[in-house]
Amino acid sequence: MYLKILSLTNFKNYEQVKLIFSPRINCFVGNNGVGKTNILDAVHYLSLTKSFFNPVDSIGIHHGEDYFIIDGMFVKNGEEDQIFCAFQRQKQKVMKKNGKEYQRLSDHVGKYPVVMISPADSVLISEGSEERRRFLNKIISQYNTEYLDSVLKYNKALQQRNKLLKEFSSSGKFDRDTILIWDAQLVKYGQFVHRQRAELVNELIPVFQEYYTMISSGKELVRLTYRSHLTEGDFAGALNGSLDKDRFLGYTTVGIHKDDLVLEMGGHPVKLLGSQGQQKSYLVALKLAKFEYIRRKSGIPPVLLLDDIFDKFDAERVEQII
Repeated sequence: MYLKILSLTNFKNYEQVKLIFSPRINCFVGNNGVGKTNILDAVHYLSLTKSFFNPVDSIGIHHGEDYFIIDGMFVKNGEEDQIFCAFQRQKQKVMKKNGKEYQRLSDHVGKYPVVMISPADSVLISEGSEERRRFLNKIISQYNTEYLDSVLKYNKALQQRNKLLKEFSSSGKFDRDTILIWDAQLVKYGQFVHRQRAELVNELIPVFQEYYTMISSGKELVRLTYRSHLTEGDFAGALNGSLDKDRFLGYTTVGIHKDDLVLEMGGHPVKLLGSQGQQKSYLVALKLAKFEYIRRKSGIPPVLLLDDIFDKFDAERVEQII
């Protein structure tokens, strides 16, 4: 699979541009600020319906304009598919495949898988667990259509449960039956998501370690560990056991929304131990493992987007990647 044509209208720094790509490797060369990364982000939009860098679509509109359009043609299994993405201020984003509009944006995710490697990946190390859960979600949703739907339904149930807990906390009243309704939803969808995440991490570890060894010439020992409240199995019991605490705090303290992917090097958090070069190697290996894993699970090689990949690498690590 590859992207054959990309057309941009009022997207970021581009008023109008049309690009025709090679089926293999395409390179963009230019000074900082000319828009190389914006082209990669446009491809990310066509694949996953959103920006790699910012969840706010209006940020992508060219200065002084009211909308943007991203139009592209993917070639997959010998077939050409026209993908259209448009966003206008104060309106819903529109995604179309071959002229037919999606009723739900999530239905498009996974049809044209993509993996982006960028300096912005540093948030996986520097920021909180939400970033690492998002990383897991973006992998699984590109080969398992049920997964993203389950995450969305879990989050909706969590939102409703938290709303009730806040109301109970402020009013002093308590309706256990209503809480149990949302608990059942959390358990149903949370257990499914947990199984998918646990399977992913278990299968991703050897692929990740292989890539890291290749990039670093085997100099450091690296690990990934999936941490979840659901690992012990009784999610319903955990929700019941935390209910008094949840009522006091006004939010749900256990569940997959607290999951984390622990990133370690030499038995310590890579955030504390790794140099800039080691951390970059860690992240590149993780993203290359993501690429390979999606290829194996979906049977479709993702489009691989590399943004300033050699930044912070010494000559030896650059040579290993090449």
